Amino acid sequence: MSEQSGSSSGQRERTELPIERGFPIERINEIAEKEGRAKMYYRPIYTMHKWWARRLGCVFRSISLYTLLDDPDKVSVFEPGHEGGTLADYGDDADGTPELDISSLLERVDMSDPESLWELYPKDVRVEDKKVLDPFMGGGTSLVEASRFGAEVVGNDLNPVAWFVTKKELEAGQTDVEDLEEAFEQVKAEVADEITQQYKTLCPNGDHEADVMYNFWVKELDCVSCGHTVPLFKDYRVAKGRYENDDKYNVLCSDCGAVTRVDDWQSESVCNDCGHGFVPKEGNVSRGGKYNCPDCGQKYGITDAIQEQGGYDIRLYALEYYCGHCDERGEQKSEHKGYKQAEETDINRFLEAKEEWDEAEALHEYVPDEEIPPGHMTSERNPVFDHGYSHWTDMYNERQLLCLSKLMKAIDSLEDQNSKEYLLMAVSGILRTNNMMVGYDYSYNKIVNLFKSNSFDPPHSPCEGNVWGAEFGRGTFESIWDLIISGVEYASAPTERYVEDGESKETEPFSQPVGSNFEIHQGDARSISAESEYDAVITDPPYYDNIMYSEVSDYFYVWQKILLEDEHPGFDQTKTPRSDSIVTNPYFGKTAEDFESELEQSFSVIKRALKEEGSLTFTYHHSDSDSWGELLESLCNVGFEVTATYPITADINKFIGGEAVSFDIVVVARPIDETEPASWNSLRRDIYRTARRTRKQLEENRELSRGDIGVMEMGACFREYSKHHGKVQRDGDIMSAKEVVQEIYGIIQEASDIGVEDVFIDLLDTSNVSYDDVNKLSRGTNANPEDLKEMRLYNQDDGFELGTWDNEKRQAYIQERVNGDGGEHLSNLDKLQFLRYRYEKGQAVQNYVEKWDVDDDMRELAGRLADVTGDDTYTRVLGDRDITSF
Repeated sequence: MSEQSGSSSGQRERTELPIERGFPIERINEIAEKEGRAKMYYRPIYTMHKWWARRLGCVFRSISLYTLLDDPDKVSVFEPGHEGGTLADYGDDADGTPELDISSLLERVDMSDPESLWELYPKDVRVEDKKVLDPFMGGGTSLVEASRFGAEVVGNDLNPVAWFVTKKELEAGQTDVEDLEEAFEQVKAEVADEITQQYKTLCPNGDHEADVMYNFWVKELDCVSCGHTVPLFKDYRVAKGRYENDDKYNVLCSDCGAVTRVDDWQSESVCNDCGHGFVPKEGNVSRGGKYNCPDCGQKYGITDAIQEQGGYDIRLYALEYYCGHCDERGEQKSEHKGYKQAEETDINRFLEAKEEWDEAEALHEYVPDEEIPPGHMTSERNPVFDHGYSHWTDMYNERQLLCLSKLMKAIDSLEDQNSKEYLLMAVSGILRTNNMMVGYDYSYNKIVNLFKSNSFDPPHSPCEGNVWGAEFGRGTFESIWDLIISGVEYASAPTERYVEDGESKETEPFSQPVGSNFEIHQGDARSISAESEYDAVITDPPYYDNIMYSEVSDYFYVWQKILLEDEHPGFDQTKTPRSDSIVTNPYFGKTAEDFESELEQSFSVIKRALKEEGSLTFTYHHSDSDSWGELLESLCNVGFEVTATYPITADINKFIGGEAVSFDIVVVARPIDETEPASWNSLRRDIYRTARRTRKQLEENRELSRGDIGVMEMGACFREYSKHHGKVQRDGDIMSAKEVVQEIYGIIQEASDIGVEDVFIDLLDTSNVSYDDVNKLSRGTNANPEDLKEMRLYNQDDGFELGTWDNEKRQAYIQERVNGDGGEHLSNLDKLQFLRYRYEKGQAVQNYVEKWDVDDDMRELAGRLADVTGDDTYTRVLGDRDITSF
């Protein structure tokens, strides 16, 4: 049984899961690096709608593979793209003799080489009789991936937006794409022309219209000193040169308002239209949130002025267009695409839309009427109320509200509820770019995503996208709908991308669809009443104070509830749940202690829901040893033991340097009946040896970074501690998990803690020890081979020898120091070996014990020596009267 897994001493015997014995993080990282940059190609199902901090699908697929496969008799493997029989002869050699089978693949997984099971990663694997729970399902990644193995999956989340997103992901595998396309065409026929007409402009090349991709707006205030209108331009950039194949920049002339092209927007430039000289870099917004009046030079707080003036004005000043007519005629790109000054017709088109919106009272029921609720994200991080926003609709202009409401109304008229919900999902998806809370990305020439920073940051120069969509443009209804269709198609016949010999490959479609057997609930995880029902819990629990999901998700919720309020529970409130969210939120008085307590309550519910043989596997994000301690305390308090931890990412430079560092980790835990008492001294020896053995095993067999090894060392150490939680004594007091973790963290983190004595003990514990072992074990420690040689802890005069207590050269070294200075330069190891030698010769040791004032460090070292050599004389010479009386 490996160090990383298995049941605790005195605990019931149980099947050891592959994930407890090893996890191929190297292979996972190969895929993760690519999937993270191209989610829509790897797993388009997760690009159907935004959810925050969503784990990569390859991570949860790997967790499912190494967690759900424990009984080879209940595992079937199919070749993707081939209907019919299983790969019962998977891995057979030429004469048909089974060389590899599922049982063999499972048995061969260990910490040194976890990759035998990885051969099944790109296969269509099915498991029987597995029921999986995710009590914090969020965006549903864990459930989607587990369902692809044929497991029955049950999900839960407090947030109704998360519930809705996951619902549509899991229903996608049973949804007919043709039905969706038919519903889309119905909506298109009803409102597409009306919406696209709102985004037209006169083409600069003739008497025809072009499509507007983006409208550029700027907020304006009256100077409090002179009354001059101050446009809140940070600078006068419009966009980087894009269509002319040169390095020029499109900027706005600060005098005539023309869009002109210049060589360098940060230097003195001249407008090509009016000849005005100016520096585009020099706008009217300065640091500290103040405007700088170009007329009188007054500097004043922008939010102060907004509140004093009851808001701000906003002006359309430019747009980006695409002309299909000119494109079809073969005009060069710079002629059919470009940037232009907003003209009177463009302004009038918006005013007409505004008027239509004001008069279309029937459409107002299709936009939210809720006020923006106060909270950490809206009131403290960057107070939207100070910028003049009070209702959610304040985040949109009238044309956007008109177009969005028409879309919502057309969708509401559909008869098929499933199609209606997918189209609603598309509307919800375009809200990230179709609002007046986003600007334009000058570096990439595209509109910004509202939640790029996971917060509400009102821009001074908003960018308005094309709601329905032109031939080009980001975040349009048509483009988001394409993502939803791709997600549904994938769910019906998912594929898997993997890396083989450094090359990315994609499988044929799997015949197992997503979500063939699922159930999801909306509510507090702590209210789950299941008991001994689930084989596995696979989840991604809340992350302390990372993102206030409940607050940012309100942005989607208030729109979704318009069409879902009468269809599903949980959509009848003005906002998503707050008080029951497990998170640290200072605005609502939710402290770190609250978070720890509530997370522990959730772990208790999870333990009750698991079967006796069940497992809990979850990903977690933390920043320091305190986070480890809080996590371990919560798990152990409710009766779990940690059996493994694996890194997803780790910054080893900070880890070694002792800085706060963010890790993403996979934690594996199993229920434990009871723990056993232990002294800290004995446990520390176990932990130390476990850490060193784990590191050695990984360094010799895996190509891992020091940070990755450190995380896996901690997992092995946590397992040792978990067996004794609540019963570890030091100086008569019970140590908390946090205290133990601090000790473990120090052992692993600081190389200075690993010195000559530690390396020597490891050498004693090594079979067929050689000089190569001295080099290997000294690596990454505060010791080096020369130190050990100088202390005669090894010599190579007549072959390799260790400097044990009975080694002549070692004894000569120690005796010279005892005779020379009374022991001031003796190490604890020197003293113990000297005492061991005197005892063997029948000489008195008591006077030396009293003179050297034996402390806990020396006693601990004696225990470690006794443990590794099997010779308890090392401990007895420090305290047994029968011995010390010699």
